[in-house]
Amino acid sequence: MTEATRHRSTLQRLRARLGRRTLHALLAALLTLLAWADGAHWHLLEALDNRVGDALLHRHAAQRTPPPDVVLVDIDQNSLMDPQMLELAGTWSWPRAIHAELLTALAAHGPRAIVLDLILSPPDRLHPENDAALAAALRDERIFVPMILMPESTQQAPLALAPEVMGIRRGPQARPDARYGIDAPIALPPELWRTGYINFIKDADGLGRSIELGREVQGWWLPHIVGRVADWLQLPRPGTPAFRLHWYGRSFTRIPYAQAYLAALSEGQALPFDPAGKIIIVGATASGLLDFVPTPVAATMPGPFVLATALANLQDGDWLREAPRWLSPALALTLVLAIAAAFMLRLSPLWPAALLGTAAVASMAASALLLGHQVYWVPTSALAMGALALLSFGLLSSRLEMAQRHHVQAMFSRFVDPRIVQDLSEAQQVAQAEVSASREVTVLFSDIRGFTSLSEHRQPEEIVALLNRYFEMQVEVIFRHGGTLDKFIGDAIMAFWGAPMAQGDHAERAVRAALGMSEALERFCAEVARELPGTRFEIGIGIHSGPAVVGFLGTARRLDYTAIGDTVNLASRIEGCTKGVARILVSEATRELCGERLAFAGHGAFSVKGREQQVLLYEPLPTMAATGTAPGTGGSTDGGEP
Repeated sequence: MTEATRHRSTLQRLRARLGRRTLHALLAALLTLLAWADGAHWHLLEALDNRVGDALLHRHAAQRTPPPDVVLVDIDQNSLMDPQMLELAGTWSWPRAIHAELLTALAAHGPRAIVLDLILSPPDRLHPENDAALAAALRDERIFVPMILMPESTQQAPLALAPEVMGIRRGPQARPDARYGIDAPIALPPELWRTGYINFIKDADGLGRSIELGREVQGWWLPHIVGRVADWLQLPRPGTPAFRLHWYGRSFTRIPYAQAYLAALSEGQALPFDPAGKIIIVGATASGLLDFVPTPVAATMPGPFVLATALANLQDGDWLREAPRWLSPALALTLVLAIAAAFMLRLSPLWPAALLGTAAVASMAASALLLGHQVYWVPTSALAMGALALLSFGLLSSRLEMAQRHHVQAMFSRFVDPRIVQDLSEAQQVAQAEVSASREVTVLFSDIRGFTSLSEHRQPEEIVALLNRYFEMQVEVIFRHGGTLDKFIGDAIMAFWGAPMAQGDHAERAVRAALGMSEALERFCAEVARELPGTRFEIGIGIHSGPAVVGFLGTARRLDYTAIGDTVNLASRIEGCTKGVARILVSEATRELCGERLAFAGHGAFSVKGREQQVLLYEPLPTMAATGTAPGTGGSTDGGEP
């Protein structure tokens, strides 16, 4: 046998051996695909689907206009600061009699349904006549109020005792002793609890893409408020308990609450819109009321918008239907087989790459087209499987070529300079920048007391100039202690420590900043008293430490570096507890992080909204680093209830 014959025979055996391995790898890939198609969806691929689907929905939603007969009566920032509303209703939270008057006026004009997206617990024990007025307005069967499900609550009520009007239904397998945590609208008589829960349902990545019509708990059906309204209006319904929302990029018809309420009070003055035949949601979008949820089209979408979107979808029957489950696996299987065939036929790598690229463009175009017909399909998982197949078979092909080259070099090393070798290159790993991440932070809320009475006796120009001077002085203190200014909320300030740069002493920094802000306030008040005799106002500062998601939130047009989460909410609630107690209050978590470096005076346990257990609060005492007048008690208040 000649040298050339032996060489050809060796190459043939090598190709056959690697060909069998390739066939085994292909069979393994097909089995994996079959398992995936049978429901074992990969978590990473699902996350990729969500990312791409969110981008498609965001682009698609920009062209969608909501129906004109779904209207939001909006408790916006302007309504909260409207001079006439401040005179009639005071600062937030308003007496419930205010809502009663508006609801009565709206109901008199023949709306199809009204959803009051405001929590109606606990009862107003100081002014029960306000609750009575609201109860009288809610005698109208077209008005629905919310409840909140609290499955982790230790105070759970028997579902069998729920009033029939709540819409809680017993199923065939219902447990007679079933109990569940429900925050009901206890400010109202039970016969008026035409309610449904408003809990926001999030996916694993923290975004909400769907809404429930209700859920089954221990055999009992608990209705969502959207499901209650849909039942009342006999709207079209999907065949599943939850459906994917079809978002609108353009705004719903929004009527400022103050405008609607003041028109309702004025005899002979028409409302700013015709409620006849409308579905009306009365809810809050003001930034200070913190009713925001993360969605694919907005990182901070007002909660009433979600309810309005769901009801508009049901009314028009254009909620998003899921594409057939076999569609993505079929595309993935087709791509893998086609790429495998190209490899076995030893075609140029450009052909399978071109095939994958063409399939990607065509499938994404089909996905966008299906969205126009209310069908949601994201082919990213299938394309990722195709890309994985292209990579896998490309690596196998590279291995074959490398083995052949090594064999040729070994066989002909006596004929070729042994110093000639194949160059090797490695792909560099590129780290991804985090858009947002959970961080341990300390959050500070500061709010002015007595601002309303001050506004009533000064010109707007004076008030603006006064606020700007105050903000400049307080923000300088925050920055001096290494804090991050989050935002201004009317006359309030939100700041946090611990991000973007990690700070091991973030709690101590925040408390020292609060003490410095208290000193700055004293100096500021002394200056203002000399310029504007008789002018005096107070502040309240609340501080809490814990985990929060910190990062850039928003859209391509507007990005805010902010913190969101329960830690932020509790800090805001603590600020509300300072009224009549102390100028500065901090949580037990913040006090513990400060250790012995700062001194505190305990003020006992406080009940805060949204928490079952009371919160221990402490007042920091002046230190060597922040000397001055000890924090005093707060003055008059213009903030909402904690």
